Amino acid sequence: MKGLRAKDRALLTVERLRGIYPAVSELSHDNPFQMLIATILSAQTTDRSVNSVTPRLFAAYPNADALAHADPTQVEAMIKPTGFFHVKAKTIIACARALVEHFGGTVPNGIEELVTLPGVGRKTANVVLGVAFGIPGFAVDTHVTRLTRRLGLTKSLDPVKIESEVVRVVPPEEWTALGLRLILHGRRVCVARAPRCPECVLNDFCPSSTIRRRAKR
Repeated sequence: MKGLRAKDRALLTVERLRGIYPAVSELSHDNPFQMLIATILSAQTTDRSVNSVTPRLFAAYPNADALAHADPTQVEAMIKPTGFFHVKAKTIIACARALVEHFGGTVPNGIEELVTLPGVGRKTANVVLGVAFGIPGFAVDTHVTRLTRRLGLTKSLDPVKIESEVVRVVPPEEWTALGLRLILHGRRVCVARAPRCPECVLNDFCPSSTIRRRAKR
């Protein structure tokens, strides 16, 4: 598939990743508060690891007010399997306190408000908006940065610029799902050091894969 425009590659990526990653989020949650906390906990770990600790965590702290008044050592013990549990416990408690103090304990549904919360950057905010509120948002993390560059959708390393460039060529209703599917694909197939190009569903039009094939000849 030579000569495809960036927009064509983006739309093909949307179509093909939809076929192998039907679920847009693997984090278990029942409401925006749970999705927010689970997303913060998912940093540097797997969704499976987060899902293993959140049932107990949310049973003990079902809302922002409860978590805001939690004993950090108890929270640390609950979330230890997710790694970096000292920092994460401090962060989610601080986030809950900010929710109570500034938003009446309710998770806001605007990116400007969300990014004011401890532990919430633009990536986390876009995930929460898309999954918990159905508001389109394209989340950019290290996986998305790597894959969008390999696919020739951007040349930038700036998450904000990457987001801007991708959303210009993808319909809004696909933003959330595409970001989350790129993250999953980056974890499972298009890994950083040794991408598994032969088994990738994007292999036939990915510029990076073409370069790798030529280099092996």
